[in-house]
Amino acid sequence: MSRFTEYIGSQFGNPRGIMGKGCCLIMNTINRPMYMNLISVMKLNEDDKILDIGYGNGFLLQKVYKKFKSELHGIDISEDMKEQATKRNRKALKNGKLHLQVGDCCNLPYEDALFSAISSINTVYFWSDPVKGLTEIRRALKSGKSFYNVVYTKEWLDKLSYTKKGFQKYETKELIRFGKEAGFEHIEVKDIVKGKSYVVIYTK
Repeated sequence: MSRFTEYIGSQFGNPRGIMGKGCCLIMNTINRPMYMNLISVMKLNEDDKILDIGYGNGFLLQKVYKKFKSELHGIDISEDMKEQATKRNRKALKNGKLHLQVGDCCNLPYEDALFSAISSINTVYFWSDPVKGLTEIRRALKSGKSFYNVVYTKEWLDKLSYTKKGFQKYETKELIRFGKEAGFEHIEVKDIVKGKSYVVIYTK
């Protein structure tokens, strides 16, 4: 793997600087089926609070607000992305419905049973401890509500040059096992693009 390819891969885990902005725009394009699928399965209203883990430049949050007008929360490891996501979601910010933080999903700074939905698109590869992260997510979810973990298959990721280092790739059965260890009793898997991407829905 070249140093440049390795650098590009690191930007997907922690977007920063001009290159980070570019990588997020690329992700917005190639991940579009994931965003659209997630929006279609969510059921939210204006009084609900949603948390997006790894919000990047705020593309998904913008789509959620346009459809549901829900209160948007987000946590991301990148300070640069907080700035970008805030600019993209000015309307929600103006209406007092945008709350973004810089931090780690394995230590969520939120009270118990706060959210009606939690989402994550292509971030689990970078979590330091998936079971701890899922345990925190379960804690922050309201009873009966779901965490939508949208991912690419391990087989698909293995084909990409920039995922050779820095990406922890999981089989579906591993993501299910992590959820059970975190205390989720109901776990459902739905294909987005068969053989390429899917969503694991963990319900509390």
